[in-house]
Amino acid sequence: MLINPNYSGAEDQLREVQEAASRLGVQLVIVHANVESDFDAAFSTLVQQRATALLVCASPFFNARRQQLVVLAARHALPAIYEWREFAAAGGLMSYGTVFSDAYRQADVYAGRILKGAKPADLPVVQSTKFEFVINLSTAKALGIDVPPSLSARAEEVIE
Repeated sequence: MLINPNYSGAEDQLREVQEAASRLGVQLVIVHANVESDFDAAFSTLVQQRATALLVCASPFFNARRQQLVVLAARHALPAIYEWREFAAAGGLMSYGTVFSDAYRQADVYAGRILKGAKPADLPVVQSTKFEFVINLSTAKALGIDVPPSLSARAEEVIE
């Protein structure tokens, strides 16, 4: 698990992933990065600890450096899952996360309500309800992973 400790949602992400790993009986290796120079040490630790896969947690910092992270995961032959489809489009193995257009639509609705006089404090808190799963089959092939057809069938997008 690669996490940015400076990201506001990091504590929640860490807690949720630790709980899931515990329930699944998965040993979790946690590495941190909040500046680019942390990436090499983080990936070295993952290799040293013999990590077999990588979860890259949500962070605007990671999103802005997605190509670098995808290249590092490929260089170290680590199958990785990311939050945004742009990572899979850039060559990452897979992504599962919120559909940006849905989140922006919700923000537009809020802005419209506020412009019409609603008080922001009176508006309900909403979360995205649309998520997408994207698999990059070219990356899977490069990693020597056979993606079962049943998994491909569940993806909203399959990149060949």
